[in-house]
Amino acid sequence: MPRKPRLFIEGYPQHIIQRGNNRQAIFFADSERQQYLEWLGETAEEQGLRIHAYVLMTNHVHLLATPEAPDSVSKTMQAVGRRYVQYINRRHDRSGTLWEGRYRSALVDSESYYLVCSRYIELNPMRAGLVRRRRDYAWSSYRRNAEGRHDDLLREHPVYTALGPGPEARCQAYSRLFEEEIPARQMASIRTATNQGGALGPAAFLEAVEQRLGRPAGVRPRGRPRGLPRRRSL
Repeated sequence: MPRKPRLFIEGYPQHIIQRGNNRQAIFFADSERQQYLEWLGETAEEQGLRIHAYVLMTNHVHLLATPEAPDSVSKTMQAVGRRYVQYINRRHDRSGTLWEGRYRSALVDSESYYLVCSRYIELNPMRAGLVRRRRDYAWSSYRRNAEGRHDDLLREHPVYTALGPGPEARCQAYSRLFEEEIPARQMASIRTATNQGGALGPAAFLEAVEQRLGRPAGVRPRGRPRGLPRRRSL
């Protein structure tokens, strides 16, 4: 069966996840996490991928990033993935694959899901029980987005920039968003859209994506008849 092509619309971010093979570990030391981030930053810059949020878990990686070209994500993930596998295999005297397979991704509606998806990514360490406070996890974008710490990897998205007139105000506004839990329905939508390679957003956004690209954009929320939401143009 041919692979389903990735969804791409210029200017729209994507939620990207890549897992270890059989959900096994891909990071075994902090030095390896640091090396991965360095290569990710270099390659993303070369391939026109602007990264806004990330987390490195023990056995998978999440990114929220805006590609400048249809192949920006694929070229970045493939190049970094190959380089990192070779590095880990040499370092640990192992052979074979490290990754589960192709990365998974979802096209994200900036208006309704950008900030939700960013928080979803940065909350991963707490959901996994790795830390008790968000700021205690060193391998995510939370400290940059919520506290203003320097991070060469990240580029601000317009939705984040619009949170306040300056860096301090943006960090404070972003941090306050974590005072409310992400609804279970939105969590499920993020997972479904990413696993299925679809689009993440309300029904009107999905319809607009389908009209523009001429193919299905994913699973719509149940119980909402098509045609009721105002159509959007992309």
